[in-house]
Amino acid sequence: MPDASQFDFFAVPGEGQDGVVAAAAAEDVVELALRLPGSLRLGTSSWSFPGWAGLVYAERVSEQRLAREGLAAYARHPLLRTVGLDRTFYATIAAAEFARYAAQVPGDFRFLVKAHAAVTTPAAQLARRSPVAPGADRFLDAEYARQAVIGPMVEGLGERAGVLLFQFPPLAAPHVRDARSFVARLGDFLAALPRGPQYAVELRNREFLSAAYVDCLARHGVTHCYNVHPNMPTVTEQNSLLGEAAWRSGAVVVRWMLHPAQDYEAARDRYFPFDRLVDPDPRNRAAVVGLLAQFLAAGHETYLIANNKAEGSAPLSLFTVARELDRRGDGGRT
Repeated sequence: MPDASQFDFFAVPGEGQDGVVAAAAAEDVVELALRLPGSLRLGTSSWSFPGWAGLVYAERVSEQRLAREGLAAYARHPLLRTVGLDRTFYATIAAAEFARYAAQVPGDFRFLVKAHAAVTTPAAQLARRSPVAPGADRFLDAEYARQAVIGPMVEGLGERAGVLLFQFPPLAAPHVRDARSFVARLGDFLAALPRGPQYAVELRNREFLSAAYVDCLARHGVTHCYNVHPNMPTVTEQNSLLGEAAWRSGAVVVRWMLHPAQDYEAARDRYFPFDRLVDPDPRNRAAVVGLLAQFLAAGHETYLIANNKAEGSAPLSLFTVARELDRRGDGGRT
Protein backbone atom coordinates (compact mmCIF):
# COMPACT_ATOMS: atom_id res chain seq x y z
CA MET A 1 0.00 0.00 0.00
CA PRO A 2 1.14 3.63 -0.40
CA ASP A 3 3.33 5.23 2.25
CA ALA A 4 1.11 6.97 4.80
CA SER A 5 3.47 9.94 4.94
CA GLN A 6 2.61 10.93 1.38
CA PHE A 7 -1.00 11.59 2.42
CA ASP A 8 -0.31 13.89 5.37
CA PHE A 9 -1.51 16.94 3.48
CA PHE A 10 -4.61 15.44 1.89
CA ALA A 11 -7.08 16.05 4.69
CA VAL A 12 -7.02 19.83 4.16
CA PRO A 13 -7.20 21.94 1.03
CA GLY A 14 -3.90 22.80 -0.54
CA GLU A 15 -2.64 24.85 -3.41
CA GLY A 16 -1.49 23.30 -6.61
CA GLN A 17 1.06 25.04 -8.78
CA ASP A 18 0.20 28.70 -9.42
CA GLY A 19 -2.63 28.71 -6.93
CA VAL A 20 -5.27 26.20 -8.12
CA VAL A 21 -6.56 24.81 -4.85
CA ALA A 22 -7.21 21.11 -4.26
CA ALA A 23 -10.49 20.06 -2.69
CA ALA A 24 -10.27 18.81 0.86
CA ALA A 25 -10.25 15.02 1.02
CA ALA A 26 -12.51 13.51 3.66
CA GLU A 27 -10.82 11.41 6.32
CA ASP A 28 -12.50 8.22 5.07
CA VAL A 29 -11.13 8.86 1.57
CA VAL A 30 -7.60 9.26 2.93
CA GLU A 31 -7.98 6.03 4.92
CA LEU A 32 -9.37 4.25 1.86
CA ALA A 33 -6.36 5.34 -0.20
CA LEU A 34 -4.04 3.93 2.45
CA ARG A 35 -5.81 0.56 2.41
CA LEU A 36 -5.64 0.11 -1.37
CA PRO A 37 -2.66 -1.67 -2.93
CA GLY A 38 0.25 0.55 -3.91
CA SER A 39 0.26 -1.24 -7.26
CA LEU A 40 -3.16 0.25 -8.11
CA ARG A 41 -3.17 3.54 -10.01
CA LEU A 42 -6.49 5.31 -10.50
CA GLY A 43 -6.80 8.33 -12.78
CA THR A 44 -8.88 10.20 -15.31
CA SER A 45 -8.60 11.12 -18.97
CA SER A 46 -7.11 14.61 -18.55
CA TRP A 47 -7.88 16.95 -15.65
CA SER A 48 -9.28 20.18 -17.14
CA PHE A 49 -12.92 20.00 -16.04
CA PRO A 50 -14.37 22.92 -14.03
CA GLY A 51 -17.33 20.72 -13.02
CA TRP A 52 -15.02 18.77 -10.73
CA ALA A 53 -15.16 21.62 -8.20
CA GLY A 54 -15.77 20.04 -4.81
CA LEU A 55 -14.54 16.66 -6.04
CA VAL A 56 -10.96 17.40 -7.12
CA TYR A 57 -10.70 21.20 -6.96
CA ALA A 58 -11.77 23.44 -4.09
CA GLU A 59 -13.59 25.88 -6.35
CA ARG A 60 -14.71 26.29 -9.93
CA VAL A 61 -11.83 27.36 -12.18
CA SER A 62 -11.87 27.89 -15.94
CA GLU A 63 -10.97 25.01 -18.23
CA GLN A 64 -8.08 27.01 -19.66
CA ARG A 65 -6.61 27.70 -16.23
CA LEU A 66 -6.99 24.09 -15.16
CA ALA A 67 -5.19 22.96 -18.32
CA ARG A 68 -2.27 25.25 -17.46
CA GLU A 69 -2.22 25.07 -13.67
CA GLY A 70 -4.54 22.37 -12.35
CA LEU A 71 -2.41 19.25 -12.54
CA ALA A 72 -0.63 19.81 -9.22
CA ALA A 73 -3.96 20.19 -7.42
CA TYR A 74 -5.34 17.09 -9.18
CA ALA A 75 -2.28 15.09 -8.04
CA ARG A 76 -2.93 16.03 -4.41
CA HIS A 77 -6.02 13.83 -4.30
CA PRO A 78 -5.15 10.64 -2.41
CA LEU A 79 -6.93 8.33 -4.87
CA LEU A 80 -5.58 9.91 -8.07
CA ARG A 81 -2.09 8.55 -8.72
CA THR A 82 -2.06 8.67 -12.51
CA VAL A 83 -3.64 10.67 -15.34
CA GLY A 84 -4.10 10.17 -19.05
CA LEU A 85 -2.20 12.65 -21.22
CA ASP A 86 -4.68 12.84 -24.06
CA ARG A 87 -3.32 15.91 -25.83
CA THR A 88 -0.36 13.86 -27.08
CA PHE A 89 -2.79 11.85 -29.20
CA TYR A 90 -3.62 14.93 -31.26
CA ALA A 91 -0.13 16.41 -31.59
CA THR A 92 3.36 15.61 -30.40
CA ILE A 93 4.87 17.69 -27.62
CA ALA A 94 8.46 18.47 -26.75
CA ALA A 95 10.47 17.04 -23.87
CA ALA A 96 10.31 20.42 -22.11
CA GLU A 97 6.51 20.26 -22.05
CA PHE A 98 6.60 16.74 -20.60
CA ALA A 99 9.08 18.00 -18.00
CA ARG A 100 6.70 20.82 -17.05
CA TYR A 101 4.03 18.23 -16.29
CA ALA A 102 6.46 16.03 -14.36
CA ALA A 103 7.48 18.95 -12.15
CA GLN A 104 3.88 19.37 -10.96
CA VAL A 105 3.33 15.90 -9.50
CA PRO A 106 4.82 13.79 -6.67
CA GLY A 107 7.60 11.31 -7.39
CA ASP A 108 5.22 8.34 -7.06
CA PHE A 109 2.80 9.72 -9.67
CA ARG A 110 2.80 8.14 -13.16
CA PHE A 111 1.46 9.34 -16.51
CA LEU A 112 -0.39 7.27 -19.08
CA VAL A 113 0.73 8.86 -22.35
CA LYS A 114 -1.17 8.39 -25.59
CA ALA A 115 1.01 8.01 -28.67
CA HIS A 116 0.38 10.44 -31.50
CA ALA A 117 -2.61 9.35 -33.61
CA ALA A 118 -0.47 9.40 -36.76
CA VAL A 119 1.30 6.27 -35.47
CA THR A 120 -1.91 4.28 -35.01
CA THR A 121 -4.13 5.65 -37.77
CA PRO A 122 -3.65 4.95 -41.49
CA ALA A 123 -3.05 8.21 -43.37
CA ALA A 124 -6.28 7.87 -45.37
CA GLN A 125 -8.34 7.65 -42.17
CA LEU A 126 -6.39 10.41 -40.48
CA ALA A 127 -6.92 12.74 -43.45
CA ARG A 128 -10.67 12.53 -42.93
CA ARG A 129 -10.22 14.10 -39.49
CA SER A 130 -7.40 16.56 -40.07
CA PRO A 131 -5.03 17.68 -42.84
CA VAL A 132 -2.11 15.35 -43.48
CA ALA A 133 1.03 16.53 -45.22
CA PRO A 134 1.69 14.77 -48.55
CA GLY A 135 3.81 11.68 -48.04
CA ALA A 136 3.47 11.89 -44.25
CA ASP A 137 2.12 8.40 -43.64
CA ARG A 138 3.38 7.59 -40.13
CA PHE A 139 1.15 4.54 -39.57
CA LEU A 140 3.18 1.99 -37.56
CA ASP A 141 6.34 3.97 -38.30
CA ALA A 142 8.68 2.91 -35.49
CA GLU A 143 11.34 5.51 -36.28
CA TYR A 144 8.80 8.32 -36.10
CA ALA A 145 7.46 6.89 -32.84
CA ARG A 146 10.97 6.74 -31.42
CA GLN A 147 11.93 10.28 -32.35
CA ALA A 148 8.65 12.19 -32.01
CA VAL A 149 6.90 10.29 -29.20
CA ILE A 150 9.09 8.00 -27.10
CA GLY A 151 12.25 10.09 -26.94
CA PRO A 152 10.57 13.29 -25.71
CA MET A 153 8.39 11.33 -23.25
CA VAL A 154 11.32 9.50 -21.66
CA GLU A 155 13.50 12.61 -21.52
CA GLY A 156 10.79 14.84 -20.13
CA LEU A 157 8.92 12.58 -17.70
CA GLY A 158 11.82 10.46 -16.48
CA GLU A 159 10.72 8.13 -13.68
CA ARG A 160 7.18 9.55 -13.86
CA ALA A 161 6.65 7.95 -17.29
CA GLY A 162 4.19 5.14 -16.68
CA VAL A 163 2.75 3.50 -19.81
CA LEU A 164 2.80 4.61 -23.44
CA LEU A 165 -0.51 3.66 -25.02
CA PHE A 166 -0.91 2.95 -28.73
CA GLN A 167 -4.64 3.54 -29.19
CA PHE A 168 -5.88 2.30 -32.56
CA PRO A 169 -9.16 3.63 -33.94
CA PRO A 170 -11.67 1.29 -35.58
CA LEU A 171 -9.60 0.32 -38.62
CA ALA A 172 -11.17 0.18 -42.06
CA ALA A 173 -12.25 -2.95 -43.91
CA PRO A 174 -8.94 -3.74 -45.68
CA HIS A 175 -7.16 -4.19 -42.33
CA VAL A 176 -10.03 -6.17 -40.82
CA ARG A 177 -10.26 -8.52 -43.80
CA ASP A 178 -6.55 -9.29 -43.47
CA ALA A 179 -6.19 -9.38 -39.70
CA ARG A 180 -3.12 -11.63 -39.88
CA SER A 181 -1.23 -9.03 -41.91
CA PHE A 182 -2.17 -6.28 -39.47
CA VAL A 183 -0.98 -8.31 -36.49
CA ALA A 184 2.26 -9.19 -38.30
CA ARG A 185 2.88 -5.54 -39.08
CA LEU A 186 2.10 -4.60 -35.48
CA GLY A 187 4.69 -7.15 -34.36
CA ASP A 188 7.34 -5.66 -36.64
CA PHE A 189 6.53 -2.21 -35.25
CA LEU A 190 6.75 -3.32 -31.60
CA ALA A 191 10.00 -5.18 -32.27
CA ALA A 192 11.60 -1.98 -33.58
CA LEU A 193 10.71 0.17 -30.56
CA PRO A 194 13.37 0.98 -27.95
CA ARG A 195 13.34 -1.27 -24.88
CA GLY A 196 12.67 0.26 -21.50
CA PRO A 197 9.30 2.02 -21.57
CA GLN A 198 6.17 0.00 -20.88
CA TYR A 199 3.93 -0.13 -23.95
CA ALA A 200 0.26 -1.08 -24.20
CA VAL A 201 -2.02 -1.55 -27.22
CA GLU A 202 -5.70 -0.59 -27.33
CA LEU A 203 -7.89 -1.87 -30.15
CA ARG A 204 -11.34 -0.88 -31.40
CA ASN A 205 -11.78 -3.90 -33.72
CA ARG A 206 -12.83 -7.10 -31.97
CA GLU A 207 -11.67 -9.06 -35.03
CA PHE A 208 -8.05 -8.59 -33.93
CA LEU A 209 -8.53 -10.32 -30.56
CA SER A 210 -6.77 -13.54 -31.51
CA ALA A 211 -4.07 -15.92 -30.36
CA ALA A 212 -1.74 -14.34 -32.93
CA TYR A 213 -2.34 -10.91 -31.37
CA VAL A 214 -1.64 -12.20 -27.86
CA ASP A 215 1.55 -13.89 -29.04
CA CYS A 216 2.62 -10.66 -30.72
CA LEU A 217 2.22 -8.72 -27.48
CA ALA A 218 3.85 -11.32 -25.26
CA ARG A 219 6.91 -11.69 -27.50
CA HIS A 220 7.63 -7.98 -27.18
CA GLY A 221 6.77 -7.40 -23.51
CA VAL A 222 3.66 -5.36 -24.38
CA THR A 223 0.28 -5.57 -22.64
CA HIS A 224 -3.27 -5.35 -23.96
CA CYS A 225 -5.32 -2.36 -22.81
CA TYR A 226 -8.75 -3.57 -21.70
CA ASN A 227 -11.27 -0.95 -22.79
CA VAL A 228 -14.92 -0.42 -21.93
CA HIS A 229 -16.23 0.77 -25.27
CA PRO A 230 -19.34 -0.14 -27.31
CA ASN A 231 -17.17 -1.27 -30.24
CA MET A 232 -15.52 -3.95 -28.14
CA PRO A 233 -16.53 -7.02 -26.13
CA THR A 234 -16.81 -6.44 -22.39
CA VAL A 235 -13.54 -6.39 -20.48
CA THR A 236 -14.52 -9.77 -19.00
CA GLU A 237 -14.92 -11.17 -22.51
CA GLN A 238 -11.64 -9.61 -23.63
CA ASN A 239 -9.91 -11.28 -20.71
CA SER A 240 -11.51 -14.64 -21.50
CA LEU A 241 -10.63 -14.41 -25.20
CA LEU A 242 -7.02 -13.35 -24.68
CA GLY A 243 -5.95 -15.15 -21.51
CA GLU A 244 -3.18 -14.26 -19.07
CA ALA A 245 -0.46 -13.85 -21.70
CA ALA A 246 -2.09 -10.58 -22.77
CA TRP A 247 -1.29 -8.91 -19.44
CA ARG A 248 1.56 -10.86 -17.86
CA SER A 249 4.32 -8.85 -19.58
CA GLY A 250 4.17 -5.78 -17.34
CA ALA A 251 1.96 -2.96 -16.16
CA VAL A 252 -1.59 -3.43 -17.37
CA VAL A 253 -4.12 -0.75 -18.29
CA VAL A 254 -7.93 -0.72 -18.12
CA ARG A 255 -9.73 2.23 -19.71
CA TRP A 256 -13.39 2.82 -18.84
CA MET A 257 -14.31 5.08 -21.73
CA LEU A 258 -17.95 5.24 -22.77
CA HIS A 259 -21.41 4.26 -21.57
CA PRO A 260 -22.83 1.46 -23.76
CA ALA A 261 -25.99 3.44 -24.54
CA GLN A 262 -24.16 6.59 -25.69
CA ASP A 263 -21.85 7.89 -28.38
CA TYR A 264 -19.19 10.47 -27.50
CA GLU A 265 -21.09 13.54 -28.63
CA ALA A 266 -24.36 12.51 -26.97
CA ALA A 267 -22.55 11.55 -23.76
CA ARG A 268 -20.71 14.86 -23.64
CA ASP A 269 -23.94 16.82 -23.95
CA ARG A 270 -25.86 14.59 -21.53
CA TYR A 271 -23.20 14.46 -18.81
CA PHE A 272 -21.81 18.01 -18.86
CA PRO A 273 -20.55 19.51 -16.50
CA PHE A 274 -19.39 16.06 -15.30
CA ASP A 275 -20.17 16.60 -11.64
CA ARG A 276 -22.43 13.60 -10.95
CA LEU A 277 -23.12 10.02 -12.02
CA VAL A 278 -25.92 10.53 -14.53
CA ASP A 279 -26.08 6.97 -15.88
CA PRO A 280 -24.54 4.55 -13.38
CA ASP A 281 -23.29 1.43 -15.19
CA PRO A 282 -23.13 -1.30 -12.52
CA ARG A 283 -22.54 -4.10 -15.03
CA ASN A 284 -19.38 -2.60 -16.49
CA ARG A 285 -18.26 -1.36 -13.08
CA ALA A 286 -18.47 -4.88 -11.66
CA ALA A 287 -16.51 -6.22 -14.64
CA VAL A 288 -13.82 -3.57 -14.15
CA VAL A 289 -13.56 -4.27 -10.42
CA GLY A 290 -13.24 -8.01 -11.05
CA LEU A 291 -10.52 -7.47 -13.61
CA LEU A 292 -8.57 -5.11 -11.39
CA ALA A 293 -8.79 -7.57 -8.49
CA GLN A 294 -7.36 -10.32 -10.71
CA PHE A 295 -4.42 -8.20 -11.86
CA LEU A 296 -3.67 -6.87 -8.38
CA ALA A 297 -3.82 -10.34 -6.81
CA ALA A 298 -1.16 -11.39 -9.31
CA GLY A 299 1.05 -8.51 -8.13
CA HIS A 300 0.84 -6.42 -11.29
CA GLU A 301 1.00 -2.66 -11.45
CA THR A 302 -2.50 -1.83 -12.64
CA TYR A 303 -3.88 1.39 -14.13
CA LEU A 304 -7.54 2.30 -14.35
CA ILE A 305 -8.29 5.38 -16.43
CA ALA A 306 -11.91 6.58 -16.33
CA ASN A 307 -13.59 9.00 -18.71
CA ASN A 308 -16.42 11.38 -17.84
CA LYS A 309 -18.44 9.74 -20.60
CA ALA A 310 -18.50 6.37 -18.83
CA GLU A 311 -21.12 7.33 -16.23
CA GLY A 312 -21.10 11.12 -16.06
CA SER A 313 -18.17 11.98 -13.78
CA ALA A 314 -14.81 10.23 -13.99
CA PRO A 315 -13.70 11.03 -10.40
CA LEU A 316 -16.96 9.69 -8.99
CA SER A 317 -16.65 6.53 -11.11
CA LEU A 318 -13.16 5.99 -9.70
CA PHE A 319 -14.21 6.66 -6.11
CA THR A 320 -16.96 4.05 -6.47
CA VAL A 321 -14.53 1.51 -7.93
CA ALA A 322 -12.08 2.15 -5.08
CA ARG A 323 -14.77 1.51 -2.48
CA GLU A 324 -15.96 -1.65 -4.20
CA LEU A 325 -12.41 -2.99 -4.42
CA ASP A 326 -11.92 -2.23 -0.76
CA ARG A 327 -15.15 -4.04 0.15
CA ARG A 328 -14.09 -7.16 -1.73
CA GLY A 329 -11.26 -7.84 0.66
CA ASP A 330 -9.83 -10.66 -1.53
CA GLY A 331 -7.69 -10.16 -4.65
CA GLY A 332 -8.12 -6.42 -4.38
CA ARG A 333 -5.15 -6.17 -2.02
CA THR A 334 -1.55 -7.21 -2.35
